[in-house]
Amino acid sequence: MSDRPRLLLIGPPPGSLSVALAATDVESVSTDPAKVAERLRHCDIDAVLMSPDVLSGLLDRFRRDELILSHIDKGLAVLDPEGKVVWANPVFRSFSTTDPVGRPLLVALDARVVAVEVPSRSSAPGESGEWGVPTGSLLIDPLAPAREGKPTAFRLHCPGHPEQPYVEADIRPVRRPGTGEARLIVLLRNITAEVIQQQKLDALHQAGRELAGLDPEQLAEMDVPSRIELLKHNLRHFIRDLLHYDTIEVRLLSRKTGELKPLLEDGMLPEAAGRKLFARETENGVTGYVAATGTSYLCEDAQNDPHYIAGAAGARSSMTVPLKFQDVVIGTLNVESPRVNGFGADDLQFTELFSREIATALHTLDLLSAQQVCTASQSIEAVNKEIALPLDEVLAGTSVVLEKLQRTDPDAAIRLRKVLGAARQVKDSISHVGRNMTEAPTTMNGALPLLGKRVLVVDADASTRRQAHLLLTRLGGIAETAATGTDGIAMATDEDYDAIFQEVKPPDMGGYDCYLRLRAARPTAVVSLTTGFGYDTAHSIVKARADGLKHVLFKPFRQDQVVKAVLDGPPPLFR
Repeated sequence: MSDRPRLLLIGPPPGSLSVALAATDVESVSTDPAKVAERLRHCDIDAVLMSPDVLSGLLDRFRRDELILSHIDKGLAVLDPEGKVVWANPVFRSFSTTDPVGRPLLVALDARVVAVEVPSRSSAPGESGEWGVPTGSLLIDPLAPAREGKPTAFRLHCPGHPEQPYVEADIRPVRRPGTGEARLIVLLRNITAEVIQQQKLDALHQAGRELAGLDPEQLAEMDVPSRIELLKHNLRHFIRDLLHYDTIEVRLLSRKTGELKPLLEDGMLPEAAGRKLFARETENGVTGYVAATGTSYLCEDAQNDPHYIAGAAGARSSMTVPLKFQDVVIGTLNVESPRVNGFGADDLQFTELFSREIATALHTLDLLSAQQVCTASQSIEAVNKEIALPLDEVLAGTSVVLEKLQRTDPDAAIRLRKVLGAARQVKDSISHVGRNMTEAPTTMNGALPLLGKRVLVVDADASTRRQAHLLLTRLGGIAETAATGTDGIAMATDEDYDAIFQEVKPPDMGGYDCYLRLRAARPTAVVSLTTGFGYDTAHSIVKARADGLKHVLFKPFRQDQVVKAVLDGPPPLFR
């Protein structure tokens, strides 16, 4: 081994030192900052030599890189293999109440993991998966996948940071070239606005489910005035608590006269509450205009709006949305504010969403009122409620067992098929009796639109499955339901269905994965996805549309959408 000093020369050698350099072991490296930094990590150099110009250039480049990293609008940090912060940009530091360097990630952020991203089997590298509650090792150490060389992401709740309590952390493992040493790169994004919006959407959806307030059999025991009072009470509660409106007016449209009759008013002037309004574009205020056109209306300045008629004392702006059921206007919802421009785009979005729930509740109560005079209809629906879902459990469980036994125990498989046939015969008999005893929707030529059509509904919510039974039976169809994707796939493998309705996120698997497996199990059936107000975080609908998805049904199901989805037929690729 040479005793001569080892010298690292960065850039070209100064001409005046050529002779002196001959007495040393000289290693040259370019002025590329990455190469310089990589060579300096080794400890076998006695000295470093560079000209002042080269040094100045390197420092300028390092400062520029640091300036760029410091001005990224997302939190950026580097972690050591143990998960401790070794460097953080100013945005990342803003998420921490103390200096984060040297502290574990979750401790530095004073946060807990509330959701982890679980890539679906069909996701390509770099694509988003689905979010779920952390369990097992991910609950104990959410950085574990990154330590194994896999990108990961999780969502954090930081209760000590009221301005940005929810953040999303994207973790990417990085290994230094030529070494086994690993680093973790963390990118933080403030998702508080998204989380709050989703929470509000979920609350609106839940409120819509509770507007009627009681189960169908309990409502059947109430007279119509009692039902209206129940609805008015719940409307006041949810509109104030969720939408934060104090001055509200709900009117129902009379199909015969076109008059908008008051149902509920809070905070309106007496003359406004008793005013006769009709669904006409002129001379009937904003409410009449909205009912006539079927479009929402933001009155930004009440004193200078040609449609506005005084409603609430001191009102300076208003927002009015139509109540629609199956795209038909059945009423209006009006709210007023003492401020000019008191309502914005977000207010309009949430109010329009909630108006759908109000319209559905009004329609449901009206259907129940009509059914009250028909004992036969009530009896059939009671039978369906008590028998349909338990029979579906029998069908689903038997189909799953049959799938496992048909190769290993043919005799048992034959007996199970007889059980399935008998269960379906019971369901078909109930449907047949119901059609003979009650009136059902018909097409223009008088035939039941879905007569003989068999539909599988995959949904974890029991009330959605019950509604599917009632609606499809009235349309002449045959409904079978499954609470999980696994049960639904087993049933689709065993039975021939004309259509399959699958919720966008089954409880036991990814929505897109379930969609593909149902399509493969029953290629002759049209598979549609169903959704409420929840955001499709895994983009299952977008992916399924690329694979031929034709229909997305919103819950509660609408008759016209259901009929169209069943009769439309499967995508051409699967025909």
